[in-house]
Amino acid sequence: MKKKNWIVLVLVAFFAGLFGSLSTRIFSKMDPVNDYSSKLDNEQLNNQFRKVNFNAANAVGSVDFIEASKNSTPTVVFIKTVSQSAANTNPFSWFFDPYGSQGRAISSTGSGVIISKDGYIVTNNHVVQGADKLTVILNQKKKEFTAKLIGTDPSTDLALLKIDAQDLPFVAFANSDNVQIGEWVLAVGNPFNLTSTVTAGIVSAKGRNINIVDNQFPIESFIQTDAAINPGNSGGALVNLEGKLIGINTAIASNTGSYNGYGFAIPSNIVNKIVKDFIEFGRVQRGFTGLTIEDIDFKLQEKQNINLDYGVYVNDVIEESTADKAGIRVGDIIIALGDKSIGSKSSYDEHLSYYRPNDEITLTIVRKGETKKVKVKLVSEQSTIELLRKNTIYSTDLAADFTPLTAAEKEKYKISGVKVTGINRGPIAQMGISEGFIITKYNGVAYDNAAKLIEAMKNRKGRIEVEGVGPDGGKRFLSFYGY
Repeated sequence: MKKKNWIVLVLVAFFAGLFGSLSTRIFSKMDPVNDYSSKLDNEQLNNQFRKVNFNAANAVGSVDFIEASKNSTPTVVFIKTVSQSAANTNPFSWFFDPYGSQGRAISSTGSGVIISKDGYIVTNNHVVQGADKLTVILNQKKKEFTAKLIGTDPSTDLALLKIDAQDLPFVAFANSDNVQIGEWVLAVGNPFNLTSTVTAGIVSAKGRNINIVDNQFPIESFIQTDAAINPGNSGGALVNLEGKLIGINTAIASNTGSYNGYGFAIPSNIVNKIVKDFIEFGRVQRGFTGLTIEDIDFKLQEKQNINLDYGVYVNDVIEESTADKAGIRVGDIIIALGDKSIGSKSSYDEHLSYYRPNDEITLTIVRKGETKKVKVKLVSEQSTIELLRKNTIYSTDLAADFTPLTAAEKEKYKISGVKVTGINRGPIAQMGISEGFIITKYNGVAYDNAAKLIEAMKNRKGRIEVEGVGPDGGKRFLSFYGY
C-alpha cells in the first residue's frame, strides 16, 4: 500500500474517532437519564472496558480453527495432471506449427484428500478426467508419488486414486446428515497453486442442485459454504471444527472464475458410499427405482392442485420398472425414503444414492390425501437404461433413433423435447443434426412425443425449421429446404 493511502486511513480513523466521541457526549447530554459517564471515575471506566473486551475475546475464542487445521491440513494433497491435447489433423498445419500435429502436453492442478493410511485418495472426477499421468504431492515433506486411478463416477463428480505408501495421515469422516446450516467449517486445498491453504466460513445451505454435473443420472445435493473456495480447491476437504470431513469441495458460483461467496461441496455420506463401492466392487453400485421426480413449487401446486409444500412429485414411471410393479403412479408425492424425510429432489437423489441394486427401500407416498408406504426393489443402471430404450423409436425414413427426455434432462435444460440418437446415413444426418441433439420445436410446433415428431418430419416438405439444444447445452436453430 502506498504511503499516501496510509495517511488517508489514519486521517479517517482520527476524525471518525473524534466525531464518535463528540456524538456520545451530545447524546448523553440530551438524555440525562442515561448519562452515567459523570458518575464513573477512570478506574471504573477502565474496568468496564476490560470486561467488554474480555467477553468479546471469549466470543471469538470459542471458535477454535487451530485444531481443525492441524487435523485436516496434513491429509490434503496437491494433485498435478498431464494429458495430451488432440492431434491437429489439418494437413497444412505443419507449415505454421511443425509440432502442433503431434498434440501438446496439457498440465492442470487440483486437490485431493487422503482417506486411508495405505494411500487411498478421493478427489473430483473433473480434476483427473482425461489425464495420462497423475502425480500426488503430500503436504508433509512434499514427497511425490505417481498415482493410480481406481475409479471415476461422473454422476457425482468423484474419483478415487491410490498411491503406494503406508502410515499416512488420513481424514476421519463425519456424518454429513448432521451438518447444520450456520455451523463453522474450513475449506482446505491448493488454490492458485498455493499449497495447504485453509479458509473459514459457515454452512450457508444444504441440498443445493446447481445443474453442473453432465450425466444422464446426475446426483447433486451440495453443501453450500461461504468459506473461500477458488480454482485449485477442487477435490479438497470441507471439514468441521473437529477436522472431520463433511464434504469434497467441487464448485464455485462466480462471474469472475474466483471466489464470490458461494462454494459447493459433495456431502461426505455420498463420498463414503462411492469410495466403498470402488474398493469393494471396482465400480459404483447405484440403485434405481424407475421413477422420475421433480420439486414441488408454486406453479406445480397450482397446476396439479397440490396442497403439500414438501416432498417430491412423481412425474413419470417407467413401464415395467420395479416402481411401476409396486403400484407407484404419476401424481404421487414422495415424502419419505426409509426413515428420512424428503423435502426436495436433491435430498431424494442423495438418500437414494446410499443404496445398491437389489436393496429394498420403503417410500412413503401421498395420493389424493392418503398416506401409504410402498416397498420398491432397486435395480441397476444398466437395467434402467434398457427399460428406457424400450421407449426409443427408430425411424427408417429418417435413419435415427428418437427418445423422450428423462426428467433429469428436462430439469437440467428447462425444456421439453425429443432427443435424437443413433444417427445413421440419411435425412437427419444431412440436416446437420448431431448425436444427442434435443429437438424442441419442428416448424414452430413443440414436440415431446417421439412418434408424433417422426410423423411430422416424415410428411413435411418445403422449408424446414428446427429448434433445439445441442449436446453442449447451447441453443440451436436450423433452417433449410427439403431433405
